[in-house]
Amino acid sequence: MKKEESRKLTSQELPIGDIVEAGTAVNFHTGSWRSQRPVWDKDKCIHCLSCWISCPDNSIQIAPDEKKTTVVTGIDYDHCKGCGICASECPIKIKAITMEQEKK
Repeated sequence: MKKEESRKLTSQELPIGDIVEAGTAVNFHTGSWRSQRPVWDKDKCIHCLSCWISCPDNSIQIAPDEKKTTVVTGIDYDHCKGCGICASECPIKIKAITMEQEKK
């Protein structure tokens, strides 16, 4: 490969309507720059999945339980940006997700 071919293109050089490869977010851990983090209380959670549906970063982890019902299993802090949408979407009477200051 020539040296010229290995350089990254500038924004002006990118083709209009270029297609970006899907699934690359898994390679980028963006959670290091949040100022707040969601804290999930598994004992309060009713597994309504409102947080999972609303999370723009797919940071709410889910899996089938022993009855094959989809339940929340945790939060992926490597990709969570701390936006707080999951906490605001959690039912008010439940509040299984609360936001706390990030401790570095």
